[in-house]
Amino acid sequence: MENVFKYYQFSDFLTDVSGTFSSHEICFSELNETHFLIFEKTENSYNLYVSKYKSKKEIGKNSPEILEVLVENYDKSIPEHRMALKQYFAE
Repeated sequence: MENVFKYYQFSDFLTDVSGTFSSHEICFSELNETHFLIFEKTENSYNLYVSKYKSKKEIGKNSPEILEVLVENYDKSIPEHRMALKQYFAE
């Protein structure tokens, strides 16, 4: 997963204190000023979300305006999971 995080320029992991992600660690990649992809790290898997915040400073601190699960239990070896992530970075 480290390669995925680096390739798509995800942030370092931080602990969610907003309660949105059950205090799990999360990392994010910026799509634009208000929309972000977020990986939530649970005990044995990663969940991928698309979200909307007023700014990236709110991520992990406040609840998002919009949050949608894209992939539960993300597995980079599954083509559909890779495509769910890649579609947001297509030129």
